[in-house]
Amino acid sequence: MKIGVSTGCLYPELTENCVRELLAEGFDLFEIFFNTFSELEPDYLRRLDFMLNEKNAGVCSIHPFTSSYESYLLFSGYERRFEDGVRLYEMYFSTAKQLGADFVVLHGVHDSFAAISEKEYCRRFGVLAERAKAYGVTLLQENVNMHLSNQPGFIRTMLEIIPDSANFVLDTKQALRGGYSPEEFAALMGTKLRHIHISDCTEDGKCTLPGKGCFDYAAFFRTLETIDYRGDIIIEVYGNSYSERSELTQAKEFLNKFVY
Repeated sequence: MKIGVSTGCLYPELTENCVRELLAEGFDLFEIFFNTFSELEPDYLRRLDFMLNEKNAGVCSIHPFTSSYESYLLFSGYERRFEDGVRLYEMYFSTAKQLGADFVVLHGVHDSFAAISEKEYCRRFGVLAERAKAYGVTLLQENVNMHLSNQPGFIRTMLEIIPDSANFVLDTKQALRGGYSPEEFAALMGTKLRHIHISDCTEDGKCTLPGKGCFDYAAFFRTLETIDYRGDIIIEVYGNSYSERSELTQAKEFLNKFVY
């Protein structure tokens, strides 16, 4: 288990600048949040990969900038759009392979866009997962507030219908926003929990860096031990969740006290 950081923490800085600045802060494990199509081009990725390799740093996951379009691209009632969407997402799978990342994160369907059944959602997720597998990467369903994946029942459905393809990333802030405990999601996902996005929250519900709020990390890590979680943990907050870049390093040091 290792503590890393998402480049999304520095948004809207250019992605390569995010990597450069976070490397300077001492981070050597990243989730790369790509923000536009040109950042998926081979020349750009080679430059990014060179920057990371110079510092012996690695990428564990990538996050598509098209997450907010997934309801329309991948899970609408228009089958041909799904087929084209799969080809689009192959760019992300290829990108992950080029950077040596194990995972690609998927948000899925927004609550307001229920165009297909849960069974059909699982079928399409399975198709995407198989395509990702062909590139040597794993597609992860993230629990996201105001999405189907916000509901523990939907996670159970995925585990029941596509047990081989269903793998997950747990986002603690999204669970809390949805009214659920991260421990509940972790226990439910069990051995299919492959990746974690972590943050903290204040008493009034504001997202903040680990160690700056009231989240019970001891209880959370006990749950992770119970399910024998061995993946990495990525700090993922918003740019307005902190004041100084050095606070990100402090958050990493805080979390390392709980790593087993």
